[in-house]
Amino acid sequence: MTRLKNRVAVITGAGRGIGKGVALGYAREGAHLVLVSRTDTELKEVSDEIEQLGSEALVITADVRKEEDVQKVAESAQEWFGHVDILVNAAGIPMVGPSIELPLENWQRAIDINLTGSFLCCQAIGRIMVAQGSGSVINIGSLTSFQGFPARAAYAASKGGVIQLTKVLGVEWAPLGVRVNAIAPGWIRTPLQDELVAAGKLDRTPIITRTPARRVGEIDDIVGPAIFLASDESAFVIGETLVVDGGWMAYGYL
Repeated sequence: MTRLKNRVAVITGAGRGIGKGVALGYAREGAHLVLVSRTDTELKEVSDEIEQLGSEALVITADVRKEEDVQKVAESAQEWFGHVDILVNAAGIPMVGPSIELPLENWQRAIDINLTGSFLCCQAIGRIMVAQGSGSVINIGSLTSFQGFPARAAYAASKGGVIQLTKVLGVEWAPLGVRVNAIAPGWIRTPLQDELVAAGKLDRTPIITRTPARRVGEIDDIVGPAIFLASDESAFVIGETLVVDGGWMAYGYL
């Protein structure tokens, strides 16, 4: 498949999980990648896989909370490839704990990485896209962008903000040729989720029972929607959030 042939995609959080899956999916569609994360070793492994698929990958270690790091990503991507066509803001962290006891530093960390980091990347890469008159930005939300989950005040606030950021930038940048949308994954099997299950901190059984599809999602379930939103097939989709949750939010029973 070549729906993204010769397009350049910047992906944050590209070392593992959804970011890695989307990066490999884009490479299979012919895109070249700018892989961004704080962990250099993980990025190099993903880069090797991408090159085996016949695409080019530029590895940049950066902290999305730091404006100077994000600007370095934008400048390096443009210098290396000459243009940037796609941005996927997949960098993020969970934050779980009783709200009444949540330390301010934990609240701020979730906001800084999940929300401010997405904004800084949108802003830096958005400048490139606006200047060239084209581009597609894909932010990553969550079920908590819409629903109240106990003990997730900071995470929900950050992911709710991501959806509103998506709407504002979507309508602001559409006349300039840049589309901004989001994906809100449901319960997706990632390395982090597997670690929580192994540690006895998460039981998938009630999640599967509550999900009409009767399973948790896989990373590949996010890749297809991410390709769609990056491609010309979604040219008239602007400011929207595509919920990929196996029917979780549509289900009317507890």
